[in-house]
Amino acid sequence: MNNAQFLNDLSHKIKELVNSSPLVDLDKNIHALIQGAFTKMELVSREEFDVQAEVLRNAREKLTKLEAKLADLELQLKKK
Repeated sequence: MNNAQFLNDLSHKIKELVNSSPLVDLDKNIHALIQGAFTKMELVSREEFDVQAEVLRNAREKLTKLEAKLADLELQLKKK
């Protein structure tokens, strides 16, 4: 179960409890508390992780090509 689904399920269960009690603002406070805890853990969504992984993959490919090109240029300079 991913973090967003867990948070939604937990929030829904808390909301059900709050609706049957006089503590209406409790849901907002608990939701904010949980969101704050996840923010402090510096968690990222799977989508954001996948995007950053793709950016890193592209950067590695470019670096590999540039290293090969540099090696070719250095070889050409040595031949002169």
